[in-house]
Amino acid sequence: MRADIESLDIADVTANWVNTAVLQSQIDGRIKALADHADTPLFFGRLDYLHAPDDGDEPRYYIGRRHVHDADGDPMVVDWRAPVSQPFYRASRKEPMDVALRRRFGSTGGELTAYEDENLTDPAAGETKSRLLQTEIERPRVGPMRDIVATIQPEQDEIVRAGLTGTVCVQGAPGTGKTAVGLHRVAYLLYAHRDRLARTGTLVIGPNRSFLRYIEQVLPALGELEVGQATVEDLVAYVEVRGVDPAGRARLKGDARLAEVLRRAIRSGVTMPAEPLVVVRGSRRWRVPAHELAEIVRELLDRGIRYGAAREALPQRIAHTVLVRMESAGEAPDDRVQDAVARDGAVRAAVKAIWPPVDPARLVLRLLADPGFLAEHAAGVLSPAEQDTLRWEKPPRSIRAAKWSPADAVLIDEARDLIQRTPSLGHVVLDEAQDLSPMQYRAVGRRCTTGSATILGDLAQGTTPWSTRSWPEALTHLGKPEARIEELTEGFRVPRDVIAYASRLLPEIAPGLAEATSVREAAGSLLIHRTEDLEGTVLESCRETLAHEGSVGLIAADHRVPALSSALSAAGLPHLTPGEETTADARLTLVPASLAKGLEYDHVVLDEPSAIVAAEPDTRTGLRRLYVALTRAVSGLTVVHTEDLPRALA
Repeated sequence: MRADIESLDIADVTANWVNTAVLQSQIDGRIKALADHADTPLFFGRLDYLHAPDDGDEPRYYIGRRHVHDADGDPMVVDWRAPVSQPFYRASRKEPMDVALRRRFGSTGGELTAYEDENLTDPAAGETKSRLLQTEIERPRVGPMRDIVATIQPEQDEIVRAGLTGTVCVQGAPGTGKTAVGLHRVAYLLYAHRDRLARTGTLVIGPNRSFLRYIEQVLPALGELEVGQATVEDLVAYVEVRGVDPAGRARLKGDARLAEVLRRAIRSGVTMPAEPLVVVRGSRRWRVPAHELAEIVRELLDRGIRYGAAREALPQRIAHTVLVRMESAGEAPDDRVQDAVARDGAVRAAVKAIWPPVDPARLVLRLLADPGFLAEHAAGVLSPAEQDTLRWEKPPRSIRAAKWSPADAVLIDEARDLIQRTPSLGHVVLDEAQDLSPMQYRAVGRRCTTGSATILGDLAQGTTPWSTRSWPEALTHLGKPEARIEELTEGFRVPRDVIAYASRLLPEIAPGLAEATSVREAAGSLLIHRTEDLEGTVLESCRETLAHEGSVGLIAADHRVPALSSALSAAGLPHLTPGEETTADARLTLVPASLAKGLEYDHVVLDEPSAIVAAEPDTRTGLRRLYVALTRAVSGLTVVHTEDLPRALA
């Protein structure tokens, strides 16, 4: 297929150089999407149907990452997202879905090495676990996150294939594959609704750049190259962020009540006209009394439309009033006259005075710097003490001089949307959503007001002072209160012993959540070392884990990272930073605890848990940060400590 596209000659089918460039770009993209992956076979499964689906003549289908056909156009491999492929993931002996046999193929380095058959129509056979499936789940990993298209489970597939029109929220414990499910859902939706999403766009939002680099190869491996990636900070990057708010101030700035304060502040610029407006057309003068102008302004305010849209409508409404007077005087003005009146200098001057333009950054600056302005518009919304918390101690002289914080940038984004509507995408995937503030949810929701979203998170892993308390509350702030909430509790990546150890923290960090379980047969390696020589034991543990196959993550409190980096270098242990791709020669990554969320390593060495807890503003947040760090291990976890462990782990 790729060779056929590469051989296309477009010289005689395009009318001009623009058409040629556009068509060549589309061809190049298609060639890139069909690129081979050396370590990935074309197919991973086969379905033998009892009856050919859709009255066709072919009862056997090979299932792969993308569609492959022969020279005659007949399918050789069917895309995993096609309806005919669905039973590969959902069929069982209880519900065979007209499938007689399901075959799984095993591979190593792109070469098929084994296969395994399941006869779904044999009443004497019981449900058995697939050894190939188990092997693939437990396979050591080196490099970035890979797709799970060959190992998607039935409950995951239901989420992946959910319709485009509805929003889905996935509460997933560590290792349940929620991130992979979200990415595969994007790939499925692009397959099922390609034309619509090609027009409206799709976006994956992650917690940080390291995370986005970790997942960035999943969708291209599935043939999808046009999906955007961003952090929430990227979405609202209208000012340079150079400051950091204290936890209390950041929590307050993330409160949804700030949206009402901003709305009031923006509308406060509108002033009722006190003087009539006179428009000169030729030898005639047309007068609009002040009370009629005020009526127009009040009507626009009462409609509740965005500030900028109302400001654009105001000159047309004034011009319409003038045209009514012209018609009453016997003239016959048309639309061109109305447009000319709307552009008249007197009308434009009146609009500027009545409904002045508002700069969103300047407005937020004034709210945070001017106590009187804030008090006027926060009355009844924020208490005087809360207003004091919001105000800058030393107001900056200008927008450029201000040390804007990440929370300030979100406030500016809210103000921008109150002035002019934010364009909506077709579908947004939001991962690690539990860490967002209500105002950040609103910022994301603005990007999918006419589209849908997939929300992924784990309430137990919320590590911000404003972390999500419940999904219904979060979905309301997102603007999707009707979203379906699904829960994944079966882990496929974290070993039994490791998830059981980490789950001891759940009663303190998320009492209402069910404890996660692991379907993996391997219990995993769990070692706890108490030592007087913390640094030396950590280095020795890294050496021991590097003797095993797969990636190794050394996770430590952020302030411990520089010292550990120097110790690793002095010991001759090369190491990477989060987001750098591991290779066979460099498999150790030094991970600050604040960046560990969403990442996975075959083996994890955890440095001084008490330091991770103490680095956070409160104990609950610290224990949640520790819970995240403990659950990054796929095969083995080694905990090294000098100080006492938290009570739940002791």
